Amino acid sequence: MPDLPASHRLRVGRYPEPNRIYLLTTNTLDREPVFKDFGLGRLVVDQFRSAQEQSWAKSLAWVVMPDHFHWLIELQQYSLSGLMQKTKSLSTRSVNMSTGRRGSLWQQGYHDRALRRDEDLVKLARYVVANPLRAGLVEKLGEYPLWDAIWV
Repeated sequence: MPDLPASHRLRVGRYPEPNRIYLLTTNTLDREPVFKDFGLGRLVVDQFRSAQEQSWAKSLAWVVMPDHFHWLIELQQYSLSGLMQKTKSLSTRSVNMSTGRRGSLWQQGYHDRALRRDEDLVKLARYVVANPLRAGLVEKLGEYPLWDAIWV
């Protein structure tokens, strides 16, 4: 096997399937807390919404944390790698234009977990959106502005 980065080795032999549900996670470069500025976090949210409007993925739940995001999706007319590449590149462009910064915003790669339809998706969505509570960023879920779930 060629010497691939760990994030790429995880995907060897895996094929994204349309209509499959995935939990996607990626971190900012060097875990920089870029999205402590909620306005910048909204730019990532705009990309989640754009992906849904273009029928690439249906957003089921998401949270944008200061240095990463979790995104529970149902994949539609796009590949996982294409979806993440578009989301990361367009959000980088938006953030860089907004702040005057240059260069990469996100670490290379991402983590994905394919889910079975019989898994408790509502429970997983609650886990995703409760991330700010567990991180001590807020005392109540509704206090954190960068999350959503179709069941809430």
